[in-house]
Amino acid sequence: MPPVIHRTMTSGEWSQLVFLAVLWGGSYFYVGVAIKVLTPLEIVAFRVTLGALLLYLVVRATGARMPRDRGTWSAFFVMGLANNVIPFNLIGWGQSHVASGLAAILNATTPLFAVIFAHYLTGDERMTPGRVIGVLIGFTGVVIMIGPDALAGATADLIAELALLLASIFYALSPIFGRRFGRAGLSPMVTATGQFTASAVTMAPLVLIIDRPWTLPMPGFEVWAALLGLGVLSSALAYIIFYRILAAAGAVNLMLVTFLVPVTAILLGALFLHEHLGANHFLGMACIGLGLAAIDGGLLRALWPRGA
Repeated sequence: MPPVIHRTMTSGEWSQLVFLAVLWGGSYFYVGVAIKVLTPLEIVAFRVTLGALLLYLVVRATGARMPRDRGTWSAFFVMGLANNVIPFNLIGWGQSHVASGLAAILNATTPLFAVIFAHYLTGDERMTPGRVIGVLIGFTGVVIMIGPDALAGATADLIAELALLLASIFYALSPIFGRRFGRAGLSPMVTATGQFTASAVTMAPLVLIIDRPWTLPMPGFEVWAALLGLGVLSSALAYIIFYRILAAAGAVNLMLVTFLVPVTAILLGALFLHEHLGANHFLGMACIGLGLAAIDGGLLRALWPRGA
């Protein structure tokens, strides 16, 4: 029997979602360091290859078995394209042309697309007024927190902005497609390994033919450290958590992580880099919290309990 997708997340799933936001929030820092020396293709290729190797070693160490049937591996390649190869490259290229604040806002459109796609492509993640209102409130919170000034440069590089929006569309579609792995009984570890292996096989010939990395200078220590963080934390570990949340809480709830990524980035900056928190940050976080509660359904039940 396929796993039941429940709309309201447990405290454990919320904790995993916050942890995932921290791991993915760090990826922007790692890419920012590496992009000064490497091309987007090289960064993505190293990220997915290292992630695949680490995950495969864990699969071997735990005694798990990778599937061998053609249908499952075809699905892994589709998932790898939709959730790694295409959006990783679009974001890497887009961020080299668009300010990081605007990029974060465009990435935060993912739950908007997820609510729409899930409504039409699934039978148990239907669009509700609470979900739509919650997504709009959460998106507004991201804009307030990052600062409306980030939108001032919109349309300055329309192609790059469309690339970032297209990445959000792929991010919204991919977990809906990825639900099939949970229904097939595949564990998060095996699914993540299959996805990253397929992504690595796809990226290897592209980077070798297009960038010819052996002709480029050797990266320094900081770049290697950033690549390790990207492959180990933001990829291998992050996608195990990704599939755990997806199997239990569904695609829409999972994509709420894009609201939390800017929050964790700003809070980490305040804690470790002594960056100043302004009124807009607190107001934006409050809006995001309100939006998340509305989407999850708990807030609405608290305000309008049945039988009241």
